[in-house]
Amino acid sequence: MPVGAILFDKDGTLFDFRATWAGWAEKFLLGVALQDRARATEIGHHIGFDLPTGRFRPDSIVIAATPAEIAEDLAPHLPEIPLHDLLARINDEAGQAPQRPVLRLDRLLDQLRGLGLVLGVATNDAEAPARAHLAGAGILDKFDFIAGFDSGHGAKPAPGQMLAFAAAAGLPPARIAMVGDSLHDLVAGRAAGMRTIGVLTGIAGAPELEPHADAILPDIGHLPGWLAAQKDRPAREPVPL
Repeated sequence: MPVGAILFDKDGTLFDFRATWAGWAEKFLLGVALQDRARATEIGHHIGFDLPTGRFRPDSIVIAATPAEIAEDLAPHLPEIPLHDLLARINDEAGQAPQRPVLRLDRLLDQLRGLGLVLGVATNDAEAPARAHLAGAGILDKFDFIAGFDSGHGAKPAPGQMLAFAAAAGLPPARIAMVGDSLHDLVAGRAAGMRTIGVLTGIAGAPELEPHADAILPDIGHLPGWLAAQKDRPAREPVPL
């Protein structure tokens, strides 16, 4: 069946993960550590972020976990901050994190909408900062559906967000492509019965994603070509970075 809708992950898919979240991690860690770089570095180690180099480990909890899960992981190392305050600080800082789009998102999304596709975003971020990020990039109105971990559909890798999007789009999951940069994205898409497309603009590499993906693309700019290939017609040029 032809693809009738695309559900995007946000961080690492629409926005470059490293360029966006390294700055967030440094600012957040220094803030909770009261500008003590040694303590901030130690706390960062527990969430898979190396403050001196500004790099995330491939197994960092920040890559795919929800803010609530990150807060729970950090709580033992920040006993002076109540858990609900820690979560609020994570969400507040996330909402202000400057996003770096992987390409000209407005142009690509208009192209996909022009093909008659329903578009959505499913993220393990909270919904409010996710909407702030999309609005900041000028693309909030391009999406018919936006869900965060706190939107009432659960979080990836469970398929709740995927199934909610399918219901909203009025399409069977088999006609939807889930596009993401992490195993959480692809596992959730597969669990919902969707086609799964991995992109390499996050932390995970192709070998990690391939067992769970129907296709691996360098970035979402190659989606029009992939869609055209599904219809056995010449692929369009990818949207340039």
